[in-house]
Amino acid sequence: MPRGRPPAYTRDQVLAAAVTVADAEGLEAVTMRRIATEIGAGAMSLYTYVPDREHLIDLMVDRVAGEPVPPAVTGDWRADLLALTAVQRELMLAHPWLPYVLAGRRLTGRNLLSFLEHGLRALAPAGLSGITKMTLLGLVTGFVASYVTSELAGASDDVAAELGLAVASGDFPELAGAFAEGGGSPPDFRTIADWMITGLVEQARRG
Repeated sequence: MPRGRPPAYTRDQVLAAAVTVADAEGLEAVTMRRIATEIGAGAMSLYTYVPDREHLIDLMVDRVAGEPVPPAVTGDWRADLLALTAVQRELMLAHPWLPYVLAGRRLTGRNLLSFLEHGLRALAPAGLSGITKMTLLGLVTGFVASYVTSELAGASDDVAAELGLAVASGDFPELAGAFAEGGGSPPDFRTIADWMITGLVEQARRG
């Protein structure tokens, strides 16, 4: 029989604690020592479950990716992909650290691959090659992450003041004209996502 005591905690408990800390305090608060404290373990014992902080973050990303139920695939690639972007946005708003860590990570967990699988099914009727579909899905996810990052940052009075000074200087006539023209409220997330998805797919079809 194997020797040694069984682990006192599960990896899921470790990940749940890490996600809770990140949601409440930001990703910078997620350290191996802090998460060990949260679950009542010794700092070194946490390495029994994850080899290092970067791997912990990879697992956190995959864990939250399993939370939402992807929308049904209807066969309308445009509507289906728009629905998927809405789910991604809600997920990133629920976990504000998520859009900041997606780029450059090892996104190979089963939940993330299920998201990719769903996106590929949604794009199947568009008649694109496999690599093109995967590239488009990456671009769309990047757009959602960028949009949510801006949402989370909110409107800054300092930025507004700097733009006002730039427009008043006369050095940026096109910018001044754009502000002067107005045109109503800025387009919402769904509208911009629709522009991007439709434009990318149609351009990809044309080659």
